[in-house]
Amino acid sequence: MFSLARPNRDDVLLAVTGLSGGVILWVIGIHIQNGRLFDAPWVSLLPLVVMSALELLRRSAPLTALAVGTLALVADQFTVGSLATLLMFTDLVYAAVLYGTPATSRRVPVITLLLTVATTVGFVAWAPSADAVLIGIVVGMVSFVPALTGASVRNHREAAEAARLRADQTALLAEMDRVQAVTAERSRMARELHDMVANHLSAIAIHSTAALSIDDPGTSRDALGVIRQNSVDGLAEMRRLIGLLRENGAAGPPSAAPTLASLDTLVEQAGANSASSGLDVTLHDGREESGPLPAPVELAAYRIVQESLTNALKHAAAGPVAVRLGRSRTVLTVEVSSVIGDRPGPRAPGSGAGLVGMRERVALLGGTIEAGPRPGGDGVNIWRVRAELPVEERTYRT
Repeated sequence: MFSLARPNRDDVLLAVTGLSGGVILWVIGIHIQNGRLFDAPWVSLLPLVVMSALELLRRSAPLTALAVGTLALVADQFTVGSLATLLMFTDLVYAAVLYGTPATSRRVPVITLLLTVATTVGFVAWAPSADAVLIGIVVGMVSFVPALTGASVRNHREAAEAARLRADQTALLAEMDRVQAVTAERSRMARELHDMVANHLSAIAIHSTAALSIDDPGTSRDALGVIRQNSVDGLAEMRRLIGLLRENGAAGPPSAAPTLASLDTLVEQAGANSASSGLDVTLHDGREESGPLPAPVELAAYRIVQESLTNALKHAAAGPVAVRLGRSRTVLTVEVSSVIGDRPGPRAPGSGAGLVGMRERVALLGGTIEAGPRPGGDGVNIWRVRAELPVEERTYRT
């Protein structure tokens, strides 16, 4: 079965050109053989017309066109013959290999080669002469050479298509890498912004609420002092982040990034912010190993402590808030615990983004983190955040 779709414009041009050329040769009396069964010149026009019509099917039904064209060429051998019919048959062989199925493109060159060899050997065995060899050469030029040309062109086209597909895949992978890098950078910026600002804004929210709800000049003055200090610190952190963004994506944390050496100041500030809420913030540094840590590890540990203290300021009941550090040869341990329960006074709302950010930081470093309620002493429940961060130098994901 072949397609009845509209023929390609180039195929129509080939059909019209072949038919016109054959008619012109017939009119001026140019033929390629004599002494045939049907020696009337007009009979050669019948295979010519059939071959011209088959040119319209060279793309849509190449194998069918070749099969019928072979029969038309055999019929042409019983007439005075037409050069146009022979040339159009060579094009059908070429088109069958170029536009046919992969199986057809493999089989036609082999079949035409065997046909050429068999014809040559047969004619030489029947009548050994130069004419017998010439017949074999003609058969090869009419069948095998067009098939070989079609196979070569098809291989080049398939190689070009494969190269184009590889280029498209490379471009797609590059775009996916770019999107992934942009997403990772946005996530890193979101974590930095949240960790830097949430602590200060939480303190500002709680103390401003206290100043509005308690009609006491001393309390209002203290609250305004805390608000001012957190505002100044928050602006400084924002300037640091803006400076990082203006560095156009410089790799790694900037030199001004906070480290564990700044934890004393952080704990002291958290104690001042939470004193009115009855929280007692303390730092216990139990690291057995000393020495520098990778910058990403120090930054992550600092941010985990900062976010945990922010959550304690928002939600913890009055009581101790303990920050504990521990370090072995391969792991840095960060633990922050606070009391679970109700407490008087204002609280700041939470969004849950802090815990998500902490988990993302720890996952990027290949560590582990646990956050949730735990039983404490004297029947008191505590909220504990415990993270273990590998301290070996490695290439960290960002």
